Amino acid sequence: MDKIMDTSSLQQDMRVVFAGHVDHGKSTVIGRLLMDYGSLPEGKLEQIREKCRKTARPFEYAFLLDALKEEQSQGITIDSARCFFKTKNKNYILIDAPGHTEFIKNMVSGASRADAAVLVIDAVEGVRDNSKRHGVYLSLLGIEQVCILINKMDLVGYKKERFDEITEEYIEFLQGTSLKPQSFIPISGFYGDNIVNYSEHMEWYDGKTLLETLETLKGEEKTLEKPFRMPIQDIYKFTKDGDQRRIIAGTVDSGTLNIGDQLIFYPSEKKSRLKSIECFGKEKINQVTVGYATGFTLEEQLFLQRGEIAIKLGEQPPFVGRHIKTRLFWLGKQSLMEGKKYLFKIGTTKIDVKVEKILSIMDASNIEILAKNENKVERHEIAECILTLDKEIAFDTADLFPSAGRFVIVENYNISGGGIILENIKNYSETLEMPLFTQSGKVSYEERCGQLGQQGIVLWFTGLSGAGKSTIAIELERQLMNQGKLSFRLDGDNIRDGLNSDLGFSLIDRDENIRRVSETAKLFKESGMITLVSFISPLRSMREKAKNIIGELGFVEVYVKASFETCLARDTKGLYSKAMEGKIKNFTGVSSPYEEPDCPDLILDTEKNDIRECVEQVLFYLEKHFKI
Repeated sequence: MDKIMDTSSLQQDMRVVFAGHVDHGKSTVIGRLLMDYGSLPEGKLEQIREKCRKTARPFEYAFLLDALKEEQSQGITIDSARCFFKTKNKNYILIDAPGHTEFIKNMVSGASRADAAVLVIDAVEGVRDNSKRHGVYLSLLGIEQVCILINKMDLVGYKKERFDEITEEYIEFLQGTSLKPQSFIPISGFYGDNIVNYSEHMEWYDGKTLLETLETLKGEEKTLEKPFRMPIQDIYKFTKDGDQRRIIAGTVDSGTLNIGDQLIFYPSEKKSRLKSIECFGKEKINQVTVGYATGFTLEEQLFLQRGEIAIKLGEQPPFVGRHIKTRLFWLGKQSLMEGKKYLFKIGTTKIDVKVEKILSIMDASNIEILAKNENKVERHEIAECILTLDKEIAFDTADLFPSAGRFVIVENYNISGGGIILENIKNYSETLEMPLFTQSGKVSYEERCGQLGQQGIVLWFTGLSGAGKSTIAIELERQLMNQGKLSFRLDGDNIRDGLNSDLGFSLIDRDENIRRVSETAKLFKESGMITLVSFISPLRSMREKAKNIIGELGFVEVYVKASFETCLARDTKGLYSKAMEGKIKNFTGVSSPYEEPDCPDLILDTEKNDIRECVEQVLFYLEKHFKI
């Protein structure tokens, strides 16, 4: 009998990568987690202890994972070891990613499909260059759920001051990235403090344990509501006993698939209706969802190839193209060279790719744009590049599908880099003899910034009406001009009466308003301007869309904080009163919601600070992070 797979009763799969500098204790933490939760195979712990006794070596929980003899003898994890760990809520795939500089590329391989990451920092050594690089790489891979463990707290006397010191240093470093850790946890991997059980030595810590934190993270359920995506891994044809089935196999990346669904495949754009779902060794079902490796047959037989992407007809299609703008990090021993070809891997697609143009380069250890105009990217540098694929493929950008927008680059059979797709480049002229963006006379972003003596930045002020956004932006614009900096303010006064005069205040119109403002701010940023955007932008999704359009680098979310009561008291125009009387519809804070930022780059509390103090806070931030 056909049935729908009841996903509500199934445990969610969660892929978690553990990263960090060498010897900071990742493998030890995982080993301790498995032991304290009772997930080790029977006799495994005793086996490792006995082996250590016979070889006169001190016991380490890391040996539970480092199964290879050469790994134990060298004391480092060489490859991305995987282990499986189950609770009543989730099935975990724990990926132990190497921390040694030579093996960062294996960390990238392990993280490329992860749902979440745990980054381990040694309380004694503190934040190291690889701690910073790993944070930047996780940010570029679009991994949104990150937990930071401050390990070996037993070696610093479990002192809160040391925990706070490292936490503050790492938070300050991450200001220049999109990485926003959910939590920082003080632990001792060796003694098990705050791994599964709370520590008796750190009563000052009132947060969650590592296990409790993992249980709160979201895995594949995050993508259940997104459009259906299934990259084709293979096609199997049967002929025995008259069986004429062609089974299309793959793993569902997002959404759900039901018998009877009309499917379209990209880039071929061939269409057919789903006839059956084939799951080896299981009862016949008529629905599968995220994370399930499955196969299906179609009513009409189609000739399809590995790498094509199946979606439901009528849902948002993927991009199809050959020319893409990317942000990547390079780990190869040889430089990434403009004009050179490499192997590009995304999803189930493998294809040759040419580095068409290197647009900008950044140092991964300090997140600073390098003042260089070269045609190569060195090891541990980050670059924005234009890549040209050998043929058109189907793909998604990282802002829409974070995991599906990730790729790796292979050179000489080794993973040498990875990154995300930022956009599909349309109207690319293949008849040009010179690479894209190098036509004679074209002014580059770097040239503009060099002439202005500043870089393009967008300060996005959000907050309730009356919180003080525009007042702060006006005074800030004045102070920047006094310093000789070029800036411009975008707010309701100069946008609503002109560019967006056709829009109202419904959520749909507000969303379109923010989109247009974001596109305008992006152009200003690309001109090297410091742009002050002052709009309520009430929903987190709106502000996230703005950041995706404008770009993470140089985007600063500023939360102008004031309570509803304070804004009501400041309401000289009586707008709040009219809204509460029903005379103004869709008024934020009254009849329309406002979602406070989860983790803004800067908070300006206008109840506690006056305008001058708020402006000084912004100027200090710009000087500290952008040297302005």
